[in-house]
Amino acid sequence: MRPDAVQRVLDTELAAARARRGGDAPRVLDVGGGSGVWAVPLAVAGCDVTVIDPSPNALATLASRARDAGVTINAVQGDTDALSDLVPAGAADLVLAHGLLEVVDDAETSLRALAASVAAGGAVSVLVANRFAAILHRAIAGRIVDARRLLDDDAGQLAGTRDPLLRRFDVAGLEALVEKAGLTVELLQGHGVVADLVPGAVLDASPGAAEALVELELAAATRPPLRDVAARLHVLARR
Repeated sequence: MRPDAVQRVLDTELAAARARRGGDAPRVLDVGGGSGVWAVPLAVAGCDVTVIDPSPNALATLASRARDAGVTINAVQGDTDALSDLVPAGAADLVLAHGLLEVVDDAETSLRALAASVAAGGAVSVLVANRFAAILHRAIAGRIVDARRLLDDDAGQLAGTRDPLLRRFDVAGLEALVEKAGLTVELLQGHGVVADLVPGAVLDASPGAAEALVELELAAATRPPLRDVAARLHVLARR
């Protein structure tokens, strides 16, 4: 059993979108989600899913997963910079940007493009790496110099290394970025607050521990300061 505060929020949002559409399938746009981690389960749940991703390898993985799951997903190879040319404006009930803003060249421009692609009343789901969690995890692992560099770098990047991320976020910076894109933040929560820290052996050895962890994770997701040091930060924002 995996505690997932993000999935719980998405389920609620998609139920509302289905109701607005009179029972028709919610339209989901997953930008940068080429491998299908989120897209395939949403398609299985009855959503009309489109994935935009620049990587042909990721889209090949998506096609394989979709085939195995017996669902159809509209896959489009392309960059966030060209989103307006790839999908109609205002066409999606829910737009996913999970693990996207850390790697694009311009996070603000990309988020504005995402906002333009969602229908009035629809939502954008943003999931990003947390800068402060990265600092803590490196310090605990003994990487003290890297932890200090992340603390001193406002973008939360380990410049000059093989850091795969261009930036990491904190609560205040993420909220400000979303609002600059013309969206209203409805929820800002943590993802991986405590669940990522509990060894699997502990859960296996303690009856009821897995269920207790689910409850703890979901309860901690919206409670600062625990939320603020989660492995990832999640925003649901409304257009």
